Amino acid sequence: MLRTVLNWAWAPALITLVAVLGLVFRWPIQVAAPVLGAILVIGLVVVAVAARGRELETSALRLRQLAGYFTRRFTGNSSLSIFAIINDLFKVDNPQLWDWARACDMAQRVFNTWCDSFISRVESDIRNRTFGAFIRLYLNELWQLNTHYYEFVVQFYEIAEKIEIPPETLDQYNRFVAEYNAFVHDFQETIAELKKVPRTQIEPPSVKLARELPVVK
Repeated sequence: MLRTVLNWAWAPALITLVAVLGLVFRWPIQVAAPVLGAILVIGLVVVAVAARGRELETSALRLRQLAGYFTRRFTGNSSLSIFAIINDLFKVDNPQLWDWARACDMAQRVFNTWCDSFISRVESDIRNRTFGAFIRLYLNELWQLNTHYYEFVVQFYEIAEKIEIPPETLDQYNRFVAEYNAFVHDFQETIAELKKVPRTQIEPPSVKLARELPVVK
């Protein structure tokens, strides 16, 4: 609290002090005015830099929370992972489909290793208080992770449109879609916020929503 007051109040206090001294010692207006103007400009710059720093800190916190949420809920051994849902396709009597599911299983191992490395680096930089310096890098990497992940979601959707899948798999997928799309909305908002702070070429619409499958009654 005291630090915040000092950051915001030093310029007005200094301007007041200089103005009082000018009156006491009868400084010419040609001397006092430039000094007061310089203090005011410096104060405004300091306030703007501090506000930008706080905005960056807030965005960095939100990004690291999203990174943790993505890796925890949608990768690894989570039941909401698209790879866990793809594994359910082994219940369908279709050997050709099994080949695709096996290929996805191999891709999952590589993808999970990437995610583990990513979140490990994020947590390390958080502990070392250097996360803010790499926020653009981590934003780009989370975007790349999600983009690759979304490709598997689309592939599963296209297959499930053409074949009959078990009802429990359909239900699991639609529950995944509801939670994944909530993540997508948060990610889009975070990208929009970060475009105001560090420059990034990523656009919010590039993070796409998953589509639900119709429930067969």
